[in-house]
Amino acid sequence: MKLLVTGGAGFIGSNFIRLFLATNPDAVIFNFDKLTYAGNLANLADVENQPNYRFVRGDICDEAAVDNVFAESFDAVVHFAAESHVDRSIAGAREFIRTNVEGTLVLLEAARKRKIPRFVHVSTDEVYGSISPKQTAGEDSPLAPNSPYAASKAAADLLVRSYIRTHQFPAIITRSTNNYGPYQFPEKLIPLMISNALEGKKLPVYGDGLNERDWIFVEDHCRAIDAVLQKGKLGEIYNIGSGRPVPNIGIVRSLLKLLDKPEGLIEFVQDRPGHDRRYALDDSRIRRELGWSPVADLDNGLKHTVEWYRSHMDWVHQTKSGEYQQYYEKFYVNRRATLAEL
Repeated sequence: MKLLVTGGAGFIGSNFIRLFLATNPDAVIFNFDKLTYAGNLANLADVENQPNYRFVRGDICDEAAVDNVFAESFDAVVHFAAESHVDRSIAGAREFIRTNVEGTLVLLEAARKRKIPRFVHVSTDEVYGSISPKQTAGEDSPLAPNSPYAASKAAADLLVRSYIRTHQFPAIITRSTNNYGPYQFPEKLIPLMISNALEGKKLPVYGDGLNERDWIFVEDHCRAIDAVLQKGKLGEIYNIGSGRPVPNIGIVRSLLKLLDKPEGLIEFVQDRPGHDRRYALDDSRIRRELGWSPVADLDNGLKHTVEWYRSHMDWVHQTKSGEYQQYYEKFYVNRRATLAEL
């Protein structure tokens, strides 16, 4: 199988590439990434020299760049590339619309014209909006996004759906709960809390800290995407979760306990505008139809994540300082390899 993975230098994309190459050694992966602030090629340093891995720098909104990479004949596309930080979308939504909606359109058109057999569009549970207590959102639940980020992902989902219905396009949509684990950019809750605590800084918690999220270890999410890629029904939507919503303050306290740090580091700050109170998914479809279920429970997953960040503080410091952005210049700019090598 030859895959095009968009956004593969990001948190979830890089974990997916690493997992997929390990479990599918005969596969070939092209990683197409713009390398925005959230894209870090150091995340894939352990696979960058493998003969079946190729990095191509490019913007999914750039039709010429997309057409160029699609000159290769791919068996499938796994589309991760997205602007994904809610706070950044509140500060300015334009780039979210450009990347998440217009970029998805460019990819859909390129894949449709070349009759790509399978297109997996990776989305988020945030498209469902805030879920009432004791309720869950199923794949057929209405979309009710409450942040510009969530709205841009919902728009992309609907665009993919329209291609499925209008063009009989072979796409599948996945919607995952909050991810955590190694290589997550430290603006997100769990790595931010871990790195701040290790540095003796305050841990900012929005509002009263009782907003609930269903957390899934990133490798479990990647295994779910692999299952969808290999066995998922074309035209279907699959929710991916762990089934255990937890208040944010509970996550923060668990992390402090694992780090042996005092709760006095917690600092409650003004709540985020439009902050969804609760996310919770019904993911029975993927469990029933594809036989997937998460392996890591939250306690073990958090323990593993804390230990990873403890032992990779150089990565954290380089990411926070921006030094990681020099990685591309150091390892790729002077390479003369062509796409034909694979």
